[in-house]
Formats: sequence, structure tokens, C-alpha cells
Amino acid sequence: MSAVTGRTVSIDVSQPTVVDRIQRLQRLETVVYTMDKLVTGAKENPVLPDFLTGDRLLMMVHGEVVAGIDFSNLKPDEVRVDGKEIRLRLPAAQVFSVRLDSAKTRVYSRQTGLLVPTDPNLETEVRQEAEREMQEAALADGILRNAQQNGASTISSLLQGLGIEKIEFD
Repeated sequence: MSAVTGRTVSIDVSQPTVVDRIQRLQRLETVVYTMDKLVTGAKENPVLPDFLTGDRLLMMVHGEVVAGIDFSNLKPDEVRVDGKEIRLRLPAAQVFSVRLDSAKTRVYSRQTGLLVPTDPNLETEVRQEAEREMQEAALADGILRNAQQNGASTISSLLQGLGIEKIEFD
């Protein structure tokens, strides 16, 4: 279609990038759920029909939910070493991030009424709701349980590799 209309895409990235913050992390990512979800969004007028004032969007989103264990709050008294034995309190697993993959997320349909402009915020709102839904689905499927089990397994393997013979988690 761009060959007919003569339009080309132009993106200007010449402005400098500003780093807002650099943060030290003490996280162990232990599980990633990769998901696809079909999401719709709509702005409707209760009086006028959609073909005049509606705005509808249908998207297929692709993203991931990452969970694991954050060791930044682990206190020295929560780790006890006795020779080749160790006992530690493994922090509770948590969801670290929910990310949509923009390269694999697609708008499949957009219908805007004749009397209204396209709402520039509708796609953002649909993406945000998709992220929330993906996180809820991952939580319902047991992502935190999987993250906790994988974290314990990873820490056990690491400690065994260092010569620890007995490992106990509180």
C-alpha cells in the first residue's frame, strides 16, 4: 500500500539517550513463562452506535512473566554454616517483570467511528491490561511455586559444587 500512497517510514533517533538510574541487583531469575493472549479494547458511546463514535482494537500480544528470588533482603543471621552443612532461609519468590515483546505483538484490527478520531491511548490501555492478565494467569498457574522450587534447586546445586554436603532451607 505504501507504494501506491508514496509514503515511507522515517524514524529519528538522533537525540541523546538519558540514563535515569543504574541499580545493583541481587536477584536470581528462576522461571520464565512465555505467553500469547488475544486482547480486545473498546471505547463506546452509550447513546450513539459504534460505527459513528466507537473505537475498537483487537491485538495478539506475546510476552513473558519472569519470577525468581531476590536476595537483597537476606540477612547474615538467616544463613548458618557449620562445616560442610548449611541452613538458610530462602526468601519468598516474587514476580520480577511482565514484558510484552513488541516485535511479536500485533494489532489485528482497528475500527474507528466516522465521527471520532482514533484514541491514541487505547492501544496503551490494552497493552497494560494484557500485561496484568498475563501476570494473573502466571500466578494462577503456579509461577511462584515453580520459582521457589527452581531457586532451591539452583542454590543447592551451587552449594554442592562448592563442597557443601548438607543443605537445609527454612
